Amino acid sequence: MAFALSSMQVTSSAFGNHQPIPGKYTGEGDDVSPPLAWQSGPDGTQGYAVICHDPDAPLVKEGSYGFVHWVLYNLPGDLAELTEKTALGTTGANDFGKQGYVGPMPPEGHGPHLYYFWVLALDHQTNLPEGLTLAELLKEVEPHLLGMNRLVGTYQRA
Repeated sequence: MAFALSSMQVTSSAFGNHQPIPGKYTGEGDDVSPPLAWQSGPDGTQGYAVICHDPDAPLVKEGSYGFVHWVLYNLPGDLAELTEKTALGTTGANDFGKQGYVGPMPPEGHGPHLYYFWVLALDHQTNLPEGLTLAELLKEVEPHLLGMNRLVGTYQRA
């Protein structure tokens, strides 16, 4: 299946869709991952993956654009939420070259950026090694994608 939006709904108790991400979840704050929840996953879902991407970052790297803040996978299919600063799943590589979540921190004076928190529903439970990049993860999960959707937060440095 191609990457297309599904009827799955993604929310956060910390911010609403197209609303500001609280400072706690940014590089200027505690830099911890926000709580996320999802419902109405597609029938047959056996696993999930989560990605946070900033398409507004003025970067182009190896044919992709923006900045990857979080790659998380090997999440079970019966999961419906991640708590703040979650320890669940397997972390992949972000564009800082580290593993785990790194919060929003666009360049000063760059204006507001959009941060897409994607949840991907998969037809099987993955057991992928840690440290995958976004491109490596997408290559692995694309054939198993049942549906996906996102929550979009905003952030602008003061």
